[in-house]
Amino acid sequence: MTAVCVLMTGGRGKRRSQELSQQLSTTSPASPDCLITCGWAKRTSGSHRSIPGSFYTRLWSLDFCGTLNRAGICWSSKTKALFHQRKGCEGPVTSRMAALLQPNTNSLQVPGSDISASTSPSSSPSPSRNECSIAPLTPSPSPRTEVRPRVAHPFSVVVAIDFGTTSSGYAFSFTEDPEAIHMMRRWEGGDPGVANQKSPTCLLLTPELRFHSFGFAARDSYHDLDPEEARHWLYFDKFKMKIHSTSDLTMVTELESVSGQRVRAIEVFAHALRFFREHALKEVKDQSSSVLEGDEVRWVITVPAVWRQPAKQFMREAAYLAGLVSPDSPEQLLIALEPEAASIYCRKLRLHQVIDLSQRPMMNGLDLDGSRPFDSSFRQAREQLRRARHSRTFLVESGTGELWSEMQTGDKYIVADCGGGTVDLTVHQIEQPQGTLKELYKASGGPYGAVGVDLAFEAMLCQIFGADFIETFKAKRPAAWVDLTIAFEARKRTAAPGRASALNISLPFSFIDFYKRHCGQSVETALRKSNMNIVKWSSQGMLRLTTEAMNELFQPTISNIIKHIENLMQKEEVMGVRFLFLVGGFAESPMLQRAVQNALGQHCRIIIPQDVGLTILKGAVLFGLDPTVVRVRRCPLTYGVGVLNRFVEGRHPREKLLIKDGREWCTDILDRFVSVDQSVALGELVRRSYTPARVGQRKIIINIYCSPTDDVVYITDPGVRKCGAVTLDLPDPGAGAAGSDGNGSGFERREIRATMQFGDTEIKVMAVDVVTGRQVRASIDFLSN
Repeated sequence: MTAVCVLMTGGRGKRRSQELSQQLSTTSPASPDCLITCGWAKRTSGSHRSIPGSFYTRLWSLDFCGTLNRAGICWSSKTKALFHQRKGCEGPVTSRMAALLQPNTNSLQVPGSDISASTSPSSSPSPSRNECSIAPLTPSPSPRTEVRPRVAHPFSVVVAIDFGTTSSGYAFSFTEDPEAIHMMRRWEGGDPGVANQKSPTCLLLTPELRFHSFGFAARDSYHDLDPEEARHWLYFDKFKMKIHSTSDLTMVTELESVSGQRVRAIEVFAHALRFFREHALKEVKDQSSSVLEGDEVRWVITVPAVWRQPAKQFMREAAYLAGLVSPDSPEQLLIALEPEAASIYCRKLRLHQVIDLSQRPMMNGLDLDGSRPFDSSFRQAREQLRRARHSRTFLVESGTGELWSEMQTGDKYIVADCGGGTVDLTVHQIEQPQGTLKELYKASGGPYGAVGVDLAFEAMLCQIFGADFIETFKAKRPAAWVDLTIAFEARKRTAAPGRASALNISLPFSFIDFYKRHCGQSVETALRKSNMNIVKWSSQGMLRLTTEAMNELFQPTISNIIKHIENLMQKEEVMGVRFLFLVGGFAESPMLQRAVQNALGQHCRIIIPQDVGLTILKGAVLFGLDPTVVRVRRCPLTYGVGVLNRFVEGRHPREKLLIKDGREWCTDILDRFVSVDQSVALGELVRRSYTPARVGQRKIIINIYCSPTDDVVYITDPGVRKCGAVTLDLPDPGAGAAGSDGNGSGFERREIRATMQFGDTEIKVMAVDVVTGRQVRASIDFLSN
């Protein structure tokens, strides 16, 4: 007789395993032939034929099916029993064990016990063993706050797209298994030594402006084009920055490709989002046993917190154009703020999932003096990260992680999202015992991302070879210029403080040849004449950037980041912050880590999540599962509308006087909805009532004004600008309605009550006709200004 012991981890699983072990010991006192460690998740039928359909497991460390197979144990569909394949062990495994593994669509029964674990419906994800393994982020129970009730989900799956400046990716989670986050499939191609969990944000269009490819495929295809042919193709790289830098963003704003051709920005973004939509839905369907309808998917798109309302609306319009959701179902799409998403995920972290720079600042596995290696806990964390990078499914805490057990009520922390284009800062406070988040200061930041280092490198090339030549080379040899930037990006990632050796940057042959034919001298001669001693020339055709050169490239960007964080920490609402979380792709840079630790390590603990580049993506999925997790936000601007008030002599300026129907009115007064840095709770509403100006009016347009300060009185004050408009489409109230005499003479007395919500990531507006009680179609537009 062969005994199999199943150890079920976590919560009730421990109690069940003890009960099961006792029962197995009565029928099979000998030591078990194999030990299986598992919890509760799903293995669907068809994944492994030797396992009964609908058998539910969540594997921590061992593959259940592989363990059974290696032990020679299989499931017989004829006898409905486990049997041993080894000679001399032909008899069935214990009947109690077979009963335990008997398929059951409703529950997993423990023999001799009336306790059962409810299982997920068949639509739950079922990653196959070859596609995906599970990274055990929470292998043991942890101290946690009171678990919040799960939100009722009208959707079956949440798909989040982290649309970054330099790299992008997607992840998803099924609402019936919200603790499992599935990462996108790994991409083909990429740079040696770089984990390609995400794809570079680059897009290639044909000369006919049709979509060709995205990511590594776009980059490689553009590289392979003939130089003359490449001039007719449209290659876009790091194009997200355009949305941040454009002050008058509209639906017709254009982007310029590397070759100089222009196309509407909304079309470029829509192509990219459509690419992610197709890939994500295919992968979701592969992991779902049921057919998903379009309205069963909730989409989440991440944007920097410093983006204003026009940029957020731009991404929403691009999503509509890409077919992610319909404009008639706006609730299917959420806009997530990147540092806020990171903060949501950081709530789930446990101590072994973070690197604390404040405990012992080190570099490349050694102390700063190069003497002692990292301690074992750090090596384990690094190994955990290495394994996680080869996994595509992550498990998260159902409550808050044990890192928060160290925090007391009122403790504050900063999340610094250091991405490719921008650096976003948000200040949060976790609210106990619910585990919700409260924003303490308005989101801030600026264009201090890793792209700043790339621009510094380009400026250095202009200083050596001349700005005119660099611009000509970019126009005439666009593909070769892209190759040069890729070569620098790969070497930039290896830059570290204290590095003794120089970094070699390969110059494309076309660069060397084009410079000699264009300028009449060699690259080596140009470098020698430039008197730039920190850059050397290698006979192998490479630029050798010394340590001083790399520091010079990084320093301006890093200094801006540190200065911004220091200024933020001086604010009264932020003083006394305990933790600073560094997230985003740029946070992986040892140069940035060392500088932040040296400048701020004495004031707070510097924490870096292990999967720092995926933190925002995972947090965006969690936000899609529960958009109410951030309970209070701070308003970034003062918003209001211009109104007429009774004119008060001596208080209002004479130039604002308007006499109408014998009454004196003061024009251009700002009726404030919310003030800058005002705390606004989720669901908090601002109501205003409006009356049509004339009989039969079918539309009301109300201009919205904003200001970065709160000390404004009139919409004509300095700093106040028109930023958008609310449109109310007035339905016909019908004959005989209250307020009308049947001939239309009472229409002007109609009251339209508008309700605005400022506590979400986007400003929302609703309206109702008070006379009829009917909903009024209301919209808010920030792109047609």
